[in-house]
Amino acid sequence: MVEFTLWDILRNLALALRWTVALSLIAFIGGGLVGGALLCLRLALGRKTGRLIATYVGLFQGTPLLMQLFLAYFGLALLGIEVSAWTAAALALTLYTSAYLVEIWRGCVEAVPRGQWEAARCLAMSFGEQLRHVILPQAMRLAIAPTVGFLVQVIKGTALASVIGFVELTKAGGMIANATFQPFLVFGCVALFYFALCFPVSLIAQHLERKPHGRAA
Repeated sequence: MVEFTLWDILRNLALALRWTVALSLIAFIGGGLVGGALLCLRLALGRKTGRLIATYVGLFQGTPLLMQLFLAYFGLALLGIEVSAWTAAALALTLYTSAYLVEIWRGCVEAVPRGQWEAARCLAMSFGEQLRHVILPQAMRLAIAPTVGFLVQVIKGTALASVIGFVELTKAGGMIANATFQPFLVFGCVALFYFALCFPVSLIAQHLERKPHGRAA
């Protein structure tokens, strides 16, 4: 039997960590782009489009991420579309992230006082100019903390990609635990890696939350 030292365990987990980081960034950036586009459509095109987007949001918020991963991986295969575990995980997490971000950002836009919209209209600004110059700068300040806070949830959500065979931090931990017969040690190290990844993100969120308010004061 091959013996693993603590250094071997940490080294292999660190190699898997890069895939957790990569998947998190793809999901967050892709979800942000999709969520931003949906938000603009919802604000610009009225109630019918808003209902469709609300249905989209309800679908992804009302079903488990685990099920979405299964559907992306096995469901597309049933349709004759062969995808890798990496592609399926990126697709499912991107759509999942976009559904939450569009709601976070919609709430921040709606938190901007209506008087700001009216003042922008009085200056003869177009709808796009109202968003770009008046509404979004204020909404962005409100959105920083919940947006970056949700990034922590995305990072932890990547652990579920292990069920479709994507080798990220949790999947690698399971494989190493099976090889070493030391599950407590291995998954303790996995937990520390997740903490080391998520805790700085939370600190950055707090810093960014204070910084705009300081300038506004």
